[in-house]
Amino acid sequence: MQRGKLITIEGLDGAGKTTLSAQLAHSIQAAGVERLEVLREPGGVAISERIRELVKDPGLRVNVRAEALLYAAARAQLVDERLEPLLAGGAWVLLDRFVDSSLAYQGSGRELGLEQVRVINLFATGGLVPDRTLLLRIAPQTGRRRQGVRGEEPDRLEREDERFFQRIAAAYDGLAEEQPQRIRTLDAEREPALVLAQALEAIADLLPVAGAERPTNI
Repeated sequence: MQRGKLITIEGLDGAGKTTLSAQLAHSIQAAGVERLEVLREPGGVAISERIRELVKDPGLRVNVRAEALLYAAARAQLVDERLEPLLAGGAWVLLDRFVDSSLAYQGSGRELGLEQVRVINLFATGGLVPDRTLLLRIAPQTGRRRQGVRGEEPDRLEREDERFFQRIAAAYDGLAEEQPQRIRTLDAEREPALVLAQALEAIADLLPVAGAERPTNI
């Protein structure tokens, strides 16, 4: 059986990852992919969802190293319990965040160092690397503004200052420059339909058949 594909979606909070994930799932299935799972991080399995509650809770003080390890632990469980079995069974997985998030948020945002965070995540994931990563690029100010109109209470990370998010954005740009074959940068400042068009173009070589639903005017 042919192994499935892992496509991850990355970017600052407010970049539109959830919206793109839903739209992209429909288009991938329309292209002929029969088995597709849409998952998020941290989460996707029971243990990881409990860890999500901890790392997002604005009422908790979490040491930055503990934070990085918690994300890695949630990721290890997700890989073992869901990702590897799905991929081995031929399913495609569309995943909202993966290792690149920890590199950007904890490695750079928290200033722990990209290599240190990379090492613990290599251990956590057993070396699993996405087949393609879609990086939704927006200015930190745009992300904050979009979050503000949601009407939701900001979580623990969303309450950080502007410099924190500027470091994250710069780290994402650096990762994309280092790995252009895997990480494709999308202009998330544009309308959702145009972002979807960019995403479909970025994964076109992975799709099993031609003729995926591709909006025009990219």
